[in-house]
Amino acid sequence: MKIQEVILKAVSRQIHWTEAADIIGVSYRTMKRWKARYEEHGYDGIFDRRMKTPSPKRVPFQELQTILSLYRTTYRDFNVTHFHEKLRAHHGITRGYTFVKKTLQTAGLVEKSPARGKHRKRRPRKPLVGMMLHLDGSTHEWIPDLAGVFFDLLVLMDDATGEIYEMLLVDEESTLTCMLLLRDCIAARGIFCSLYSDRAGHFFFTPKAGGKVLEGHLTQIGRALTDLGIRPIPAYSPQARGRGERINETLQGRLPNEFRLHGIKTKEAANLFLKQTFIRQFNQRFAVKAEQPGSAFVPVQSHINLDLIFSIKEERTVGHDNTVAFERLIFQIEPSHLRVSFAKCRVLVHQHLDRTFSITFGPHLLGRYDAQGKLLKDTLRRVA
Repeated sequence: MKIQEVILKAVSRQIHWTEAADIIGVSYRTMKRWKARYEEHGYDGIFDRRMKTPSPKRVPFQELQTILSLYRTTYRDFNVTHFHEKLRAHHGITRGYTFVKKTLQTAGLVEKSPARGKHRKRRPRKPLVGMMLHLDGSTHEWIPDLAGVFFDLLVLMDDATGEIYEMLLVDEESTLTCMLLLRDCIAARGIFCSLYSDRAGHFFFTPKAGGKVLEGHLTQIGRALTDLGIRPIPAYSPQARGRGERINETLQGRLPNEFRLHGIKTKEAANLFLKQTFIRQFNQRFAVKAEQPGSAFVPVQSHINLDLIFSIKEERTVGHDNTVAFERLIFQIEPSHLRVSFAKCRVLVHQHLDRTFSITFGPHLLGRYDAQGKLLKDTLRRVA
């Protein structure tokens, strides 16, 4: 190793000064003199004594030791940018980013970045907010206190600004969890133009793995988006959805460390932290201004029922006893002024995001049921 690397490992207390002397091949007395000069003149005091006065750019020994100690103890696994922000915000250390990065790399606390690959051009952002949103999930050990437990982090962001609208930590990415993010975003901001995502089975039907999606065969999410006039767009390579991949990489470097700093140990606490604190802070740091003013979001009209649109819909035939079988549950349809009996009628069963169910006949709601199939009160009313 270079002498600088050995010295910084000793400063960060990864090795003892006697071990540093053995590695470099000098006596312990010599190492003690080097350490003394280091403490007096800073990092330059060890290697360059041609000038009789200390360098004005020298870094005090105690400050450098503090930087290395903070990273090794409190901010381990932080990326350099995130760690540099914490130094400025919480510890009053204003050293430049390049110095901090080089110091951590020399001390062996941070790996050097690999060489860049071939030149690529980034796809231009959409000019208006609401023109295209990205939805992607990332599997990771997001909560450090739950070692070996993997969650999926769902992120819904705008292509024009990189602003994150919704984030949700779930056990597994699914139709219902993705619908939850989309419904909350549309309820808060309005209907957007298109959704860019991978070709997972809950977004698109792909007959052959890795092949093209089958046009005209809509999944539950595809049907909900189409009902609202939103165009689903499939991505055919990791590079095609590079903007979402880079966001996931940034989140994997920052979010677990934020969870650890804030003492978050459960999925519920993590989602509360995301909603109340992290999304706002992340957007302040990384969101950019859209190329053009204005918005492509369209307000949701009053007659649109988002709870019905963002539900899993299945068609069923009513039995002779006015019951409907669905997902190993039996739903009893109560008497209605619409018909004497609904036997042999085709109805729609809706599985809602809150795990309840409802049955509709055309525009009419025949009943709302809990997760066990029990009829909830006050459900016999017309659906708008």
